[in-house]
Amino acid sequence: MLAVTILGNNSALPMHDRHPTSQVITTEDHLFLVDCGEGTQIQMNRYKIRRSRINHIFISHLHGDHYFGLPGLLNSFNLTSRTEPLHIYAPAPLKEILDLQFKVGEAHLSYSLHFHPLGEPGLLVDERKITVHSFKVRHRIPCWGFLFREKPKPRKVDPDKAVKAGVPTSFYPHLKEGEDYTSSEGILTKNEEVTKPSPPSYSYAYTADTSYDESIAEIVKGCGLLYHEATYLDEMRERARERFHSTAKEAATIAKTAGVKKLILGHFSSKYEELDAFRQEAELVFPEVELAKEGVTYVIR
Repeated sequence: MLAVTILGNNSALPMHDRHPTSQVITTEDHLFLVDCGEGTQIQMNRYKIRRSRINHIFISHLHGDHYFGLPGLLNSFNLTSRTEPLHIYAPAPLKEILDLQFKVGEAHLSYSLHFHPLGEPGLLVDERKITVHSFKVRHRIPCWGFLFREKPKPRKVDPDKAVKAGVPTSFYPHLKEGEDYTSSEGILTKNEEVTKPSPPSYSYAYTADTSYDESIAEIVKGCGLLYHEATYLDEMRERARERFHSTAKEAATIAKTAGVKKLILGHFSSKYEELDAFRQEAELVFPEVELAKEGVTYVIR
């Protein structure tokens, strides 16, 4: 299971009852917080997000609308006597900012805080069922996107066929991993003869803030769900380029090139009160598109 809940879908200014960027990725074992704009805690309360289950936080870059909510959240964890370790993956200067805030506030955390500075793209998290990789995007300051991938699930053993083929139950774990079975008499049983294919594994890509960059399409190729910023409509593509942002049409072009299954648009400029035009513009290029709506959970299938 892989799902994304949008807590904030707006760009820099909280406006039109929309909030700065933040979202929660849900798996069978974890909640991952991606970016933590102003108001994230309030949104967590509103949409009943169990913050105690969050052990990993990813901050894409150090523009305030992506991390100003983090110091307050870390303090709230402390006030509720959290004891579970917390891991933060973020640009290196954020550690100095947090250390200073803890120092002047004489904060003594009740939990272990592990800071992982973002650098070269690569593996950040390797859990039992999921991995998280970082990749660089093109923004005005150093900025990273994040790619969540479920690990391949084990194949399912057909017990009737396995028994008939003479495969001992002790070998079933190996069958689930795709191995063939050879009996002591040298008789080979092919794996696909006694197992069923594993359920599909799902993936989600978060591009953070970025200008149009065709190299992103290769990184997110084939993803089940792509979140791509669309700060402006295409009529303002020159302003988008000047500010290192993308338009809805450009986001849809990346989705089409990458062959993803579905696209979510977000990070809308506060100059737009109504958002339907973003979806309409993107649909002309890539039909499977939705607008990021706060409080909505998008299940990846």
